[in-house]
Amino acid sequence: MAKLTYLAVLTFIVFGTAWLPWATGAVVWRKLRRLTLALLLPWAVFAAWDVYAVRTGHWSFDSTKVLDFRVFGVLPLEELLFFIVIPVASILTLEAVRGMRGWAVGDEQ
Repeated sequence: MAKLTYLAVLTFIVFGTAWLPWATGAVVWRKLRRLTLALLLPWAVFAAWDVYAVRTGHWSFDSTKVLDFRVFGVLPLEELLFFIVIPVASILTLEAVRGMRGWAVGDEQ
C-alpha cells in the first residue's frame, strides 16, 4: 500500500481541483491548446532535469513510496504526472478564484 503514496497525493490533488471549473464557470478546458502549450515546455525541461539529477546521484525517489514503473529508465511515472497535475491544479485554482472575484490578469478576450 505504501507504494501508492505518491500516486495517492496526486489523485487527491486532482479530485480537490477538477470540479472547480464546473462549480465556478472558469474557462480552462475550452482553452485546451493553450493549456497544453503552457505545460509542454516546463514538463520537458523538468523531466530532462530529473533524469539528469537521478542518473548523476543528485537525488533519488523512495522506491517504497512509488510504483515500480520507471520512465526513461529512472523516473517514476508519478514524477512525470506531478509535472502535469500540479500546474493544472494551480491553473484551475487561479481561474476559479479569478472568476469568483472578478479579477483580471490581462488575457481576457
